[in-house]
Amino acid sequence: MAHMNPPPAAPATPAATADDEQLLASARRALGIEARALETLTPRLGPAFARACRICLGCHGRVVVTGMGKSGHIAGKIAATLASTGTPAFFLHPADAGHGDLGMITRADAVLALSNSGETPELVLLLPQLKRLAVPLIVMSGKSDATLARAASVTLDVGVPEEACPLNLAPTASTTAMLAMGDALAVAVLEARGFTRADFARSHPGGALGRRLLLHVEDLMRTGEALPRVAPDAPLSAGLLEMSRKGLGMAVVVDDAQRILGIFTDGDLRRALDRQIDVHATVMSAVMTVSAKTIAARELAAEAAHLMEVHRITALPVADAHGRLIGALNVHDLMRAGVV
Repeated sequence: MAHMNPPPAAPATPAATADDEQLLASARRALGIEARALETLTPRLGPAFARACRICLGCHGRVVVTGMGKSGHIAGKIAATLASTGTPAFFLHPADAGHGDLGMITRADAVLALSNSGETPELVLLLPQLKRLAVPLIVMSGKSDATLARAASVTLDVGVPEEACPLNLAPTASTTAMLAMGDALAVAVLEARGFTRADFARSHPGGALGRRLLLHVEDLMRTGEALPRVAPDAPLSAGLLEMSRKGLGMAVVVDDAQRILGIFTDGDLRRALDRQIDVHATVMSAVMTVSAKTIAARELAAEAAHLMEVHRITALPVADAHGRLIGALNVHDLMRAGVV
C-alpha cells in the first residue's frame, strides 16, 4: 500500500482575544526595539567604517554585495543604493556564486558580504576563492569573532541586542541595522566623491528628478512652422489667427531678421478689448508687450517652469544669443514631459 504524504500543517490561528490596543502595543514594541538597535550603531563608527569607505572609493571595478536569506534581500538593496549614488555595484547570490557566478568577480572589484552570524556556509565557502583573487572583503556581521569577520579586510559590527521578533528568531532589528549601515556607507562615499543632483539624475533618467535635471528647453520646444510669429505691422486680427492656429496661447512679434520685438498673449488681448480697439485697424506693435520674457535653448526645462511660475505666464519664446526667435514652449509641453 502506497504511503501518503501527510497534509500540510494548518496555519497558526490568531488569538481571538487580540484587540486593537494589543496589536498597536506589539507594533510600538517592535519599532522601539529597532530604533534602539539603530542608536547603538553610531558609537561603533570609527576607523573600520572609514576604511570600508576607502575600499569603496578606491575600487576600480564594482562593489559586489552578497548575502543569504533576509540578509540577501538587504544586500540587494544596498547594491542598488551604491549603484545609484556613484559606486558601480551589483548583487551576487552566494549560492549561485558557488556554481559558476563567482566568475563575475574580478581582481578590480571589492566584496561586501552580509551575515548576522558571520558563519553563513554559502559565504564561508567563497573565502578561498576571494583570497585567491586578492579582492578586499568588507563584512557586515553581528559577530566580530566569526569566520567571515576574521577573514575580512574590515568588519563593520552591526550586532543588535535583540530582534523585534518576540521569539528573538526572525531577522528584524538585525536586518534593519544592516540596511542602515549600508545607507551610511553609501552616503559617506557619495559625499566623498562629490556626487551631485545632476549625477543622480543621470542614474535615474526615468524618474521625476531625472526629467527635471536632464531635459533642456531644446528637447521640448516647438520649432519651424509650429512657431506663432507675426510681423509688428500686421493687424491684430492676423495675430489672433496665428495664436489660434499654433495653440501656444501667444504670438511672438518679430522683425525681418526674426529678432524678438515683443509678445502678445491672452492678457494683452483682454487689455486691448477693454480699450475697445479695432482688431482690423490696430497693428501688433501697438498692443504687444515689449519686455517679453524669453529663455535660451540650453537652459534646463525646469528653469522654464520656474520662470513661468514666478512671472505667472503660461508660455515662453526661446531666443538665441542674438535675440532671434528659434523656438517656443508652454506649460502643457512641460507637463507632458513630466517636468511639472
